[in-house]
Amino acid sequence: MQTVREIKSGLYRALFKSAMDWLTEWIRQGLIEAIIGRFTGIYDSINRQVGEIAVNVGQTPQGWNPGVFSMIKTLSDTVVVPVAGIILTFVLCYELISMVIEKNNMANFEVFTIYKWIIKTFCAVYILTHTFDIVMGIFSLAQHVVSGSAGVISGDLDLSVDAALADLQVMLETMGMWELIGLWLESFIISLSLQAMTICVFIVIFGRMIEIYLTVSVAPIPLATMANREWGQIGAGYLKSLFALAFQGFLIMVCVAIYAVLTKNIPSGGNPHASILITLAYTILLVFTLMKTSSLAKNLFGAR
Repeated sequence: MQTVREIKSGLYRALFKSAMDWLTEWIRQGLIEAIIGRFTGIYDSINRQVGEIAVNVGQTPQGWNPGVFSMIKTLSDTVVVPVAGIILTFVLCYELISMVIEKNNMANFEVFTIYKWIIKTFCAVYILTHTFDIVMGIFSLAQHVVSGSAGVISGDLDLSVDAALADLQVMLETMGMWELIGLWLESFIISLSLQAMTICVFIVIFGRMIEIYLTVSVAPIPLATMANREWGQIGAGYLKSLFALAFQGFLIMVCVAIYAVLTKNIPSGGNPHASILITLAYTILLVFTLMKTSSLAKNLFGAR
């Protein structure tokens, strides 16, 4: 027969085992809730970031930040336009001299030459005085293209994890505590990585808008050279750069659309480790391609 001491010892062991099982299960449930919350947070963050990209890229310079745009326009009108006027005067005088020399120092002079110079002067002055209208027209055209692309791909921009959470819950219930701890640490590291890449995306999107403002601020000077065939290459190169900046937004939207399609079915994958790793890989790829859109747009439009 068992002694009282053996009975107490067995009872203590049973109580200790029961307490440890309860503590282990409590930790497991806490880890499961934390992992599900982390998964939801990761994909919600991606959805939010993708949505912000679509919104910011579709903005024109005056719509993105009216205060900054007003300041840039004021600086351009008060500081840059007078300098552009001087350059335009020099270019028009140079153009007139060139036209006279081409006609053998007026030996073969034609009255139409003066008319042509007057028409060029009128067009050059009109371009200079309506520089911002021309520049904003380019960005309005690009915004129309970007808005049209956003309307086509808007249904594919959201990663939906609601349907996958139930399967994930069942899958996590079958894992041991140490495996859950490893998965939580893995999701935590990937969450930090995604936050770092969010900063990179912020730099790309907002850096593009700052570059647009800087380019627009000096618009009157290169456009003042358009009246002359030789000097006009400066203005032509500027317009190419402007088109590249404007339509870079369309390339960004295409990158986001491709990313959305690639990651659409990842949350419902069978392996949570693979799901978040593949999502991280695709997000890195998105950041890389966003950084390449500037050089790609310049190459497409022949801008230096």
